[in-house]
Amino acid sequence: MSTIEDPEDERLSVTPPKAWATGVPAVTHALQYSLGQTSVRRTALTLLNINQAKGFDCPGCAWPEPAAGQRHLNEYCENGAKHISDEATSRRVTAEFFRRHPISELGGKSDYWLNQQGRLTEPMVKRPGSDHYAPIGWDEALALLADELRALDSPDEALFYTSGRVGNEAAFLLQLFARAFGTNNLPDCSNMCHESSGSALNQTLGIGKGSVSLQDLYDADLVLVVGQNPGTNHPRMLSALEETKRNGGQIVAVNPLPEAGLLRFKHPQKARGVIGRGTAIADQFLQIRPGGDLALFQALNLLLLQAEDERPGTVLDHAFISRHTTGFDDFASHARKMSWPDVLAATGLTREEIEQVHRRVLNSEKIIVCWAMGLTQHKHGVPTIREIVNFLLLRGNIGKPGAGVCPVRGHSNVQGDRTMGIWERMPQSFLDALEREFGFAPPAQHGLDSVDAIRAMRDGQAKFFLGVAGNFVRATPDSEVTERAMRRCRITTHISTKLNRSHTVCGDTALILPTLGRSDRDIQAGGEQFVTVEDSMSEVHASRGRLAPASPHLLSEVAIISRLARLTLEDRPAIPWAEFEADYGTVRDRIARVVPGFEDFNARVARPGGFRLPNPVNERRFPTASGKAVFTRNAFEMLQAPEGHLILQTLRSHDQWNTIPYAMNDRYRGISNARRVVLVNPADLEVLRIADRSEVDLVGVWQDGVERRAPGFRVVSYPTTPGSAAAYYPETNVLVPLDSVADISNTPTSKGVIVRLEPVGEGAGAWAG
Repeated sequence: MSTIEDPEDERLSVTPPKAWATGVPAVTHALQYSLGQTSVRRTALTLLNINQAKGFDCPGCAWPEPAAGQRHLNEYCENGAKHISDEATSRRVTAEFFRRHPISELGGKSDYWLNQQGRLTEPMVKRPGSDHYAPIGWDEALALLADELRALDSPDEALFYTSGRVGNEAAFLLQLFARAFGTNNLPDCSNMCHESSGSALNQTLGIGKGSVSLQDLYDADLVLVVGQNPGTNHPRMLSALEETKRNGGQIVAVNPLPEAGLLRFKHPQKARGVIGRGTAIADQFLQIRPGGDLALFQALNLLLLQAEDERPGTVLDHAFISRHTTGFDDFASHARKMSWPDVLAATGLTREEIEQVHRRVLNSEKIIVCWAMGLTQHKHGVPTIREIVNFLLLRGNIGKPGAGVCPVRGHSNVQGDRTMGIWERMPQSFLDALEREFGFAPPAQHGLDSVDAIRAMRDGQAKFFLGVAGNFVRATPDSEVTERAMRRCRITTHISTKLNRSHTVCGDTALILPTLGRSDRDIQAGGEQFVTVEDSMSEVHASRGRLAPASPHLLSEVAIISRLARLTLEDRPAIPWAEFEADYGTVRDRIARVVPGFEDFNARVARPGGFRLPNPVNERRFPTASGKAVFTRNAFEMLQAPEGHLILQTLRSHDQWNTIPYAMNDRYRGISNARRVVLVNPADLEVLRIADRSEVDLVGVWQDGVERRAPGFRVVSYPTTPGSAAAYYPETNVLVPLDSVADISNTPTSKGVIVRLEPVGEGAGAWAG
């Protein structure tokens, strides 16, 4: 029997939030976790190869590495070390494990317990009517999938989901297979996070990616870090921000919670971070109401317009605006109608706080705005990011060194997957390039994103689900609806390295196909292979696993997709799937002829550190309809909760990677031994007459009238923005309505959930007060 226990939340311990991040404790915690998963030798082998030019890319986030010759021997963060050690674990999930544990039992286990069981080792199948997974050979498993695909009434009944851990080669082959099969149903994890960024940037700049490099961050005069917690989600970003500060730049942090990493950073590889006080990160911290960022940037833009009125020709970059933008007059007319009472109500800030930021802006020639899900997962996420673009355009902070847009992505290759064609709405130019290269006409009709995929399964319109990496059930909103939808499928399949809850939510038939991890050596008929990834700053580089695979029965993602495609499509169209499986270089040759910017791919990626994809925005070329950057007018929006309710944002704990907790702690926020906690401002607790540490149910309130309940949470008094609360996902995903999505991007609104706190013991719907 497993020695890993399923922890309870009854041992909750709370200490004051930390005022700084990283330092020696981060190193200690990372090593403790690593040595708890595997041997000293295996730990050393992983940590010395992670993020190195001849090693493997950390799957933990998409933050870029310094140039190949400038990297530290230990080029990783605490959470990256935990993540790769989690993958390199010596624990194994075998057929015997599944004989002992029925699926119904596994479905009652926590995300933590499931993950801690170890690496999957052989293909498993759940037959119709069974409550157990049983072993199945690779040939039989793939033939079963191919038969199911060919039996569908329409290719559009199939869904091909991708998580950002997938490398470029596998992602390219998956979208090629799906489109050759006849569908654009390619939902991915980006639909749940940075889809709003892509939508806004495509509309305004013509390309849905960030425009800055690490050097730009180092050289910036002012960096605004908005709706983001780098200390937990992108810890290596703190070393870049420290470099900004040491070069004389300033940083403004904008967030509903005071996060340790935004306050002070102790670099564990520098003396000042080990024995000194470290570096203060934020010169100014704006504790904003959830969703108030749109109003903040509208206010900053009004202040810039008014400053130009007072000192004509000295504030705005008129030459840039005239030559490189369109829509300025309409934007400016709209911006001047902004109401200060509305801004202050929406942001929860004072006018002086906003004007202080304005003064910093006026004193800065080079400005970067970084953001993450604190912006994108709101109903008005796309308008908020468009307003940020307006802010940068006004003073020409697009397309010059030390300035630009910086959406910080969470998965190591989520941006690369999109570049490779993992999108339900790829442009016609990409589809035409596929047709020229492979001799078939891809479907033109747009496919389904993640939210629409759930709706299609719920309504019986999608019957086949294939997930390549990830944990779809726990990454998506409206957990009960999502699970019912998945169970309606004829077959559900997950290509995975480790056990997760999605494996317990099965269609009539279910398959688990175990695959190589990022750290595993990949040997194919053509020899040892490597894959490639693209980070948040468009740097493309190789990733080579160094560890012996967890089992001789594992196949790579490229091999699984190639074999399934070959069995399903046979030779229609004639695509050399076996050649792709044997030698990933042949896949890269095809990518080079299909995807812009990848010309001479194999030769360029062989260079230490790889290469950076071109971004026309950096040359002030904007691939929009007008050929110019676009100013937009964005209606004021304010998220409001009814009396007696709070605005809940879902977030990660520090000991967590996406949907997977590594421990039951959140060290920087002072939470230990519990995850079912809700952080609430003490003033709100007093108004609501709810005691600190009392037990409550979180009850979601939305326009459809459906009660969504997350039971059994402990209240923790915490310095959140008044009127707001925070709690960990995926436990709170049940509260996010499937149909509550961002305008345009269709991203779930996980940072703006209206809830009431219902004390346990009160009647359903009762209120403590």
